[in-house]
Amino acid sequence: MVFAIKAEVCDPRARTFAFIAQKTMYGGKHIAEGDTVFIFASENEGGQGLIARGVVTSAEAIAKKRGVARQTPRVSLSIRSTALAKRPLGRSELKHLADWNDGQPGTELNFKFYRQATNKIVGVSDEAAAFLGAFF
Repeated sequence: MVFAIKAEVCDPRARTFAFIAQKTMYGGKHIAEGDTVFIFASENEGGQGLIARGVVTSAEAIAKKRGVARQTPRVSLSIRSTALAKRPLGRSELKHLADWNDGQPGTELNFKFYRQATNKIVGVSDEAAAFLGAFF
């Protein structure tokens, strides 16, 4: 399966990334070692959007807290970068793709990442993965 993460990234050119206790949505909780992941540096944290593609080297689910009824599943990840993005892709490039039912891969990414602007790990369709692959 293929995933994408939008999170705070301190060094966009790093060879490895570590993300601790990240929220998951849209199937993101199923991320596992060996999966491909596209990394977006969160614009909320001063980032620029899509920066890299990588492979998950470790994934660990975070235990839910006792006594809290509704909790978003969280995962800690380590990712080895395999490629840097050659073209920009972020909120401004995806903003015009707002017809949530048009079936376009860019619209899927806009919906999953920017309709609700929190940082998160999401599962992406094969079409969205191919779309993202064109940026490398």
